Amino acid sequence: MTMEAGGEVGSRKADGDEHFEGVEIPETAHLISRDSWAQAAFVLTTSVNSVFVLGYSGTIMVPLGWVPGVLGLIAAAAISLNANVLIAKLHEFGGKRHIRYRDLAGHIYGRKAYSLTWGLQYVNLFMINTGFIILAGEALKAVYVLFRDDHVMKLPYFIAITGFVCALFAIGIPYLSALRVWLGVSTVLSLVYIVTAFVLALRDGLNSPARDYSIPGDKTSKIFTTIGATANLVFAYNTGMLPEIQATVREPAVKNMLKALYFQFTVGCLPMYAVTFVGYWAYGSSTSSYLLNSVSGPVWVKALANISAFLQTVISLHIFASPMYEYMDTRFGITGSPLKFKNLSFRILVRGGYLTVNTLVAALLPFLGDFESLTGAISTFPLTFILANHMYLMAKQNKMPSLQKSWHWLNVCFFGCMSVAAAIAALRLIAVDSKTYNLFADL
Repeated sequence: MTMEAGGEVGSRKADGDEHFEGVEIPETAHLISRDSWAQAAFVLTTSVNSVFVLGYSGTIMVPLGWVPGVLGLIAAAAISLNANVLIAKLHEFGGKRHIRYRDLAGHIYGRKAYSLTWGLQYVNLFMINTGFIILAGEALKAVYVLFRDDHVMKLPYFIAITGFVCALFAIGIPYLSALRVWLGVSTVLSLVYIVTAFVLALRDGLNSPARDYSIPGDKTSKIFTTIGATANLVFAYNTGMLPEIQATVREPAVKNMLKALYFQFTVGCLPMYAVTFVGYWAYGSSTSSYLLNSVSGPVWVKALANISAFLQTVISLHIFASPMYEYMDTRFGITGSPLKFKNLSFRILVRGGYLTVNTLVAALLPFLGDFESLTGAISTFPLTFILANHMYLMAKQNKMPSLQKSWHWLNVCFFGCMSVAAAIAALRLIAVDSKTYNLFADL
């Protein structure tokens, strides 16, 4: 057992064939090195085609317009793929598998960077999960309104129901690798709401008069919404927990993870592009931040799509909450059978408490687009772009030419500036919306 800056508990030799016997893995209470690259690819594809895709027509295309929106999504995909590949290639840097983002940062920079990275990642995942709960609450409310539009049940009530269901799922699924069949269920659910939104929006667009695609707002608001939309662009593709997902992949971990990433950024992105572009084409600048609120069609079809969106969100949230669950389980030695009374009661207390806080924040400030922008600004930019380029620069600086070093430094500086600008824009949006709506708003 060895202890290292940023290490969690200790380390052990990796399971597997002899070629990888020299690679050490930190101690963890969760199962690792078990999954195929295909399962990791489905985890990544689940994240990129989560219910957030139903908002990109309104939160990305509306503030940017056709040309900047399309080019921005393509450019963000290329830049995000490059940054994620850099992180994946550092997974076994220094002869040790870095199964947590903070472990990798701690190995390269030291203990302070370990703590800072953990803080950034925690904020990133907390905000993403808050957004998931808001979206799932909106989906449930949409189902209710289809059958009883009496305003008796408000959005905060549906958010509370969502939090309870997410807690039940979190208690029942002990770790990320245990999702397995649920990833297949998630894929089916994603196809249901994406295909439904696509077909209904396409039908509306074909039967509607000319749409207005002008960017709404005055000059000042356009500047801030455009900056906020750039944060949404990178939010769309990145998890902020790539090492944690890569930890579940069997050896060779780097090669297998690269396969998963290439799948995510090619085939995996196609459904997102389809529903985002068709949604904006059909409704123009009036597109809702939740596309199923804009479409028209049979009640039962819209209800099925919204229920699918709700259920898929429960699964997606579990993925993004798993680093926190792994930390707590490892910290308090929760090992052995998931059904042991100690382990089950621990999950009820800790995971239930964590999701209670998530749910409360979601109900207090249910401004979805603002949360996407703020998350992209204060955590996705630093974790995925600034840290990825700088860590790779630090790890490989003696083996790369000066031109490549300059490229990585350019990325660090550019995305540092973008992070600051996007954070200011997002905070302004939240301040404006907070004046427009009360706490626990029924949006």
